[in-house]
Amino acid sequence: MTTTELSLTNSANLAEIESLDRSLYQRFRDRIAVDPALNRSLVSFQANKQRPVYRWYKFKEAFSASLVEYMLDAYQINRGVILDPFAGSGTTLFAASAKGLDAVGIELLPIGQYIIATKQLLDSAFTADDVHALQRWIDPAVWSNAEKTVALPELRITRGAYAEETKDAIERFLSACQHENERVAFVLRFALLCVLETVSYTRKDGQYLRWDYRSGRKQGKKIFNKGEIPSLAHAIAQKIGDIIADLQPSPQLDLFSPSSGEGTIVLHHGSSLTILPQLPSAHFSAILTSPPYCNRYDYTRTYALELALLNVTEQELLALRQEMLSCTVENRAKDLLALNPAWRDALAVVDHQELLQSILRYLETHKERGTLNNSGIPRMVRGYFYEMACIIAESARVLRPGAPLIMVNDNVRYAGASISVDLILSDIAEQLGFVIERIIVLPDAKGNSSQQMGEHGKVPLRKCVYVWIKQ
Repeated sequence: MTTTELSLTNSANLAEIESLDRSLYQRFRDRIAVDPALNRSLVSFQANKQRPVYRWYKFKEAFSASLVEYMLDAYQINRGVILDPFAGSGTTLFAASAKGLDAVGIELLPIGQYIIATKQLLDSAFTADDVHALQRWIDPAVWSNAEKTVALPELRITRGAYAEETKDAIERFLSACQHENERVAFVLRFALLCVLETVSYTRKDGQYLRWDYRSGRKQGKKIFNKGEIPSLAHAIAQKIGDIIADLQPSPQLDLFSPSSGEGTIVLHHGSSLTILPQLPSAHFSAILTSPPYCNRYDYTRTYALELALLNVTEQELLALRQEMLSCTVENRAKDLLALNPAWRDALAVVDHQELLQSILRYLETHKERGTLNNSGIPRMVRGYFYEMACIIAESARVLRPGAPLIMVNDNVRYAGASISVDLILSDIAEQLGFVIERIIVLPDAKGNSSQQMGEHGKVPLRKCVYVWIKQ
């Protein structure tokens, strides 16, 4: 094809996508509404930053406890068991439990599992003596001169992440931790996990770790200067201080005698694709979750410092990356029918989703021409929606009739094609046992990536909270 012919074909393909998108939008139009109360701070980690307990670890992909409370109140969810199939740092689980609801979560990444386990430990098994032992560690003299008996675990992608004096301090801290009881040592390691990014040469940046120029790593076009990097002694003292401050009981409550009004929390370790099918049918009163977005974010890279400290090996890291919901360009296609033959009908629904199939054809055409910035994008987008259909089918199975599924998700854009994740998933959900109650749009739309803006212009992308009701 000539350049002109390629351009015309591209325009025709985009026109088809836009036409199908408009048609689907019209079908759901009366259920799409902007809610001014749901700003990006609420539907992100931002609102957790100053909130006791939730502020300890900055899990960037989390939504806020305030959002969970808002949704539980808005839909009068005040009894039964709540499920979060993508539990992350446990925001849904702890916010629901505080309201007296039992909560069940599923989480694949060891960092999320460790955060949740620490909060449960502090809530149920930590003693006053343990708090006093923890208090001692605010003074760096307790650990800074310890004999080094532990080497800092590293992965290939984390080597050189710390200044030598910081690496030395981390190893002394870990060595000294071994002399505390198991509970205190567990919380001390958690405090260290909380500050690793702060004291490193890195910053989480969605698809990868961004490296400060002082690391000696090769820089891109724009040199990254992280600014002042605090010492481990300063950062860890501040973090332990925050934890202890948040553990102080109010005059009406005894921290170490948990309120009978709190619900229980159960966490399953692993992938939702393997664990959801094991959960009982018609058991849950609500699902409140935020799955990984179809945005190329690779949590095994952005959380590599933490995963290394948790002794995840290179092979385990690769396995985690492939087990994740397909949201990165390195995810290989999963044999979903081999995982669960009962998903055949759900996959057939995706096969006939016209807008998605048009998008996939468009992306494959760009892949064949070599005009995508990564050839794995079509495979990732395909995998994402087929896997999400299986998650939706299982969600319909485990929910009680009339129970809501509340999901936070983002729309995305590739090769100039806007992908209405909200509309496509809602169409799939409607055919798998849900009534689409509302698609709540945040008032401040998100812009597409800088690269997409440069090549295809600026297009606002909806960030939404879906509310689907089990039929």
